[in-house]
Amino acid sequence: MRILGISAFYHDSAVCLVRDGEIVFAAQEERFSRKKHDSEFPENALRRCLEYTGTTPADIDTVAFYEKNILKFERLFSTYMQFAPAGIRSFLSAVPVWAKKKLFIKEIIKEKLGRDDIPFLFPSHHESHIASAFYPSPFQDAAVVTLDGVGEWDTLTIASARGNDFRILKRITFPHSLGLLYSAFTYFTGFKVNSGEYKLMGLAPYGEPVYKERILRELIDVREDGSFRLNLKYFNYHTGLTMTNRRFAELFGTTRRKPETELRQVDMDLAASVQAVLEEVMEGIVRFARRQVDSENLCLAGGVALNCVANGKILKKQIFRNIWIQPAAGDAGGALGAALAVWHRHLKNERRVDGGRALQGGSFLGPHYTREQVKAFLDERGIRYREFPRPELCREVARLIAGQKIIGFFQGRMEFGPRALGGRSIIGDARSPEMQSKMNLKIKFRESFRPFAPSMLEEHTGDYFDFHHPSPYMLLVYDINEKYRLPLPADQQQVKGLAKLPLKRSTVPAITHVDYSARLHTVNRETNPYYYAVIDEFYKMTGCPVIINTSFNVRGEPIVESPEDAYRCFMRTNMDYLVLENFLIEKQEQEFIAVDESWMKEFPLD
Repeated sequence: MRILGISAFYHDSAVCLVRDGEIVFAAQEERFSRKKHDSEFPENALRRCLEYTGTTPADIDTVAFYEKNILKFERLFSTYMQFAPAGIRSFLSAVPVWAKKKLFIKEIIKEKLGRDDIPFLFPSHHESHIASAFYPSPFQDAAVVTLDGVGEWDTLTIASARGNDFRILKRITFPHSLGLLYSAFTYFTGFKVNSGEYKLMGLAPYGEPVYKERILRELIDVREDGSFRLNLKYFNYHTGLTMTNRRFAELFGTTRRKPETELRQVDMDLAASVQAVLEEVMEGIVRFARRQVDSENLCLAGGVALNCVANGKILKKQIFRNIWIQPAAGDAGGALGAALAVWHRHLKNERRVDGGRALQGGSFLGPHYTREQVKAFLDERGIRYREFPRPELCREVARLIAGQKIIGFFQGRMEFGPRALGGRSIIGDARSPEMQSKMNLKIKFRESFRPFAPSMLEEHTGDYFDFHHPSPYMLLVYDINEKYRLPLPADQQQVKGLAKLPLKRSTVPAITHVDYSARLHTVNRETNPYYYAVIDEFYKMTGCPVIINTSFNVRGEPIVESPEDAYRCFMRTNMDYLVLENFLIEKQEQEFIAVDESWMKEFPLD
């Protein structure tokens, strides 16, 4: 039986195909349309899904859409009526989209598939999130916590899951939302809502949490059971077109930073403060979930679950012994969750746990390109290349990394979710003090303060970091162990703000954030053998089992999907080499291509 899961028309549209309970394909629309966070109907992803899996529209038995669109419209209308006339501008701006698209999702899908007879099921937004976190996890039972901006009404749900079913125990509803609180600070510090939250998280260690108590006193009322309510007089998201209002600015005695202007110390302190609040509230919620659910396992989903700093701290406190986080924790993962919810919860099919391994594997669920397809592309474009047997190429790539070369690495199936996990990555030497700045400014064309993640051999995790637990999806932050830290001279210990950036803090400085943390990606030999072999060869050469891993894209663009995307990105940047499967391409061997750099103006830092 084939179930097609779809998320669309809000943030990060995606398609997932589940066949007899197995996830056979999942990908975001942005990768094919080349529009970052594309929220339109995932027409390109759907086409690629059917083509890649050899599925015809006639083969699809059920379509699962990731939320109840009528209920979401009810929330929009009800919110306007509650706060009228204050929300008239917001309401009028939203109505045309609903009138043309969101209320007619069935008709749109039928048209795209060319079928009028296809059955539809609509799990709720948070049911889709819960299903996306629990069903692919390695657990037979778990507490499931979903935290996001808002679904139809829910902004937080806590569920008890076992076997093939789950039960929601607690919920908090709009307009009270931990996700929207964090997004309000994202907006106020000059970053883009729904995409800049991870920048706010990365900025937090440069500041001090001096506003934490003010936030807890004025903006959010946190109860002993982890529940909370926001003081809505400081916010504008429920009635207007912005996240915050004049009172919010007055509370902190400053104005909103204009996007792309210089970061101020107050922005860093606000980031540190709201990050501290988020961590405290999340811990309270998770502790409440532990008291309510008789399980040692926790699953997380929703956009807030992408806050890997909070995730790492929760795991290290061992409130639950085990944690599994949906790699596509945001709305894209709703497509996967909706399909699995239909298979297990609606159709009541048995769920089998595979010996403690996640059924989503390494989240390599997108398309891949064969040797013949890659070679045809290279030959057609007249691109100069060398082809190697894979073991030899792994050694060569490791040698190049050790020689301070930066490499675009493209192999296997594309990752599902916002993180590059060795399928579509840019890699380099984590030991280099200059590599973070070089990759940020000359490869990624992004803010200099942004930290890079390490990819490392899974078995060495406990040696380099303060917690020995796999982090296969780059969704946990750990601290560098003391033996790899470098002491700061006395005159550098009181440095504040962005002046912290150039200080060398460890033997792997390119992946060590200013607070000695790192957003870790552990690489497993079975899950990703090619990428593992490269790092293993690097380890044999240097004694260091850690390299830099960042997503294969530049600012404002989605991660690359095809060899053509990869080559274009490679030629636009200062990368030295490109790996396309078993083919190695050196920048200096290519004919000069005049690149019109006006493309960068289309993609501002947010």
